[in-house]
Amino acid sequence: MTRTKAVAWAGGASYLLMVGLLVGGAPRASDTVHGVGALLAVSLLVGVLRRMPLLALALALFGSTAVVVGTPSSLHASLAAGYQGQFLSYLAVDVVLGFIVATRARGASIVAVSVSFTVQLLVIGVFARGDNLTVNGVIALLAMSGSCIAGLLGRERREHAVALRAQEVAEAVTAERLRIARELHDMVAHSIGIIAIQAGVGSRVIQTQPAEAREALRAIEATSREALSGLRRTLVSLRQAERDVTASKQSPLAPAPGLADLERLAATTTDAGVRVEVHRSGKQRPLPADIDLSAYRIVQEALTNVVRHAGTGSCRVAIGYGDEELSVEVVDEGRGATGDGSTHGFGLVGMRERVGLLGGHLSTGPRPEGGFRVAARLPLPAPVAVPVEAR
Repeated sequence: MTRTKAVAWAGGASYLLMVGLLVGGAPRASDTVHGVGALLAVSLLVGVLRRMPLLALALALFGSTAVVVGTPSSLHASLAAGYQGQFLSYLAVDVVLGFIVATRARGASIVAVSVSFTVQLLVIGVFARGDNLTVNGVIALLAMSGSCIAGLLGRERREHAVALRAQEVAEAVTAERLRIARELHDMVAHSIGIIAIQAGVGSRVIQTQPAEAREALRAIEATSREALSGLRRTLVSLRQAERDVTASKQSPLAPAPGLADLERLAATTTDAGVRVEVHRSGKQRPLPADIDLSAYRIVQEALTNVVRHAGTGSCRVAIGYGDEELSVEVVDEGRGATGDGSTHGFGLVGMRERVGLLGGHLSTGPRPEGGFRVAARLPLPAPVAVPVEAR
């Protein structure tokens, strides 16, 4: 930071030195040469402009006015016909002015425009006569107006970009909240449903069938541990940005569930009183993590609804590995339900969101022959072709 500040001050000093050379070191040069020289010299103020725009404007005004006033031919040429080239130096002031309008507060911009306008018109009024006064005044006014309009457009563009970034951040936060809500719902709802059913079974048979009660308690313990593991994995993933050296001392987290865990999910559901048949078709292969997790959560939520609402003792899960898509289907022969799933909370809504994010299709609703059907089709990425070297 100190080095940048030193470079900025060095640029400001160099600008003043160049203005002095233009005024006193080249007395025989034409007015246009002096004006263009002052216009080019303002590039030395870039460092000052970035750190202190108002100071840069003051330096540019001082230098440009010095070029106009200090040029030896100014007093004589101002009375002649034609355009005074030394007034070109004020274009540098207009460039600085446009930057101030684009980046500074409106109050500071108004003060800068007022001061610049006053100084330029006073100097032009003193050193221009007759038609030159009108021509140079109009040119100065147009140049200043153009720089202010460019600054305003730059300000609007920057403010629009800031608003877009804020909107993108808000949308990203909302999407992440929905993702966390879906994950927690799909994970916790299934586990709590199984625990509730097993607890009911255990309370009914604890006096007459102690062995069955012990099995129910073991199922409650296993399901609770699984739910706690899932919650811990989710909470730790939310804290990944805040991880420090102590993260290496934590116990390793269990991987996210996927279709490879369907048999374990089916066994848990069977313990809750609903026998699950799992059928797989097609060429089984590793899937992208998001598709694998989403397919598992769809099956999990569908089985949770079967246990809670279907009133049946069995259901069927079919997983089809196609060339271009993965199909997931859960079918039961229970009493059915409404197609929108509004009475079941956010389960089907979460399914639709998951499938929609992956560009797939979800179909849910009662079956004509009875029961309920959940079917999802998730597109799979095209396999990467491995080039074969020619021999």
